Amino acid sequence: LSVIEALKFSVYAQGKKPVLTWINAGNFEKDPKSVSMLKKYDGILVPGGFGNRGIEGKIAAIKYAREKKIPYLGLCYGMQLAVIEFARHVAGITGATTREIDPKGTTCVIDIMDSQKEKMKKEEFGGSMRLGTYEAKLKKGSLAEKLYGAQSIFERHRHRFEVSPTFIPAIEQAGMVFSGTSPDGSLMEIAELSKDVHPFFIGSQFHPEFQARPLAPHPLFTGFIKAAITHKKGK
Repeated sequence: LSVIEALKFSVYAQGKKPVLTWINAGNFEKDPKSVSMLKKYDGILVPGGFGNRGIEGKIAAIKYAREKKIPYLGLCYGMQLAVIEFARHVAGITGATTREIDPKGTTCVIDIMDSQKEKMKKEEFGGSMRLGTYEAKLKKGSLAEKLYGAQSIFERHRHRFEVSPTFIPAIEQAGMVFSGTSPDGSLMEIAELSKDVHPFFIGSQFHPEFQARPLAPHPLFTGFIKAAITHKKGK
């Protein structure tokens, strides 16, 4: 609900009316070619979630959005899956996945941090989550910095898995930009593609929808909506 409302706030602020369609990603797994139906949309958003249901379908949708230059916004799991898609199809990390759905995987570009693993072993699941508000530092000149108009932000989190430090160099070398990180640089908060690669492709590990307000739309959602409007005009 908070994602829907956050979209509405940003759409109304642009003097437009929202037309939202919820799509079952599982359909793309049953019929891979059907992902082409996404070409009629002006923007694609993959929200937060968990588990393995529809995961490959979501990754197919993200790949389509990336390749066809459709504005993309990924929230939490949507950001993690964007990293996985990029790792597989651009960085050449075969079988890239997340520890969440492949506990014994050797190419988990999304993983549990070492500090959290001991808590998981003790079944202290709540304590292994990153909950609440955390600061993030934004890379100068990035899309994220442009949208926020700042280099330091505070956003709310609710997740357990992070981008694995092991694979960050290869993913960055292939062209993905981790434009937002924790102050010490250890945790990846925002992933994006540069403007010369894609008109608008960004994902956040945090949940920006939690801070969107009717008279104060969130900058990530507003940037996404503006990009969708531009995409529509260009069709």
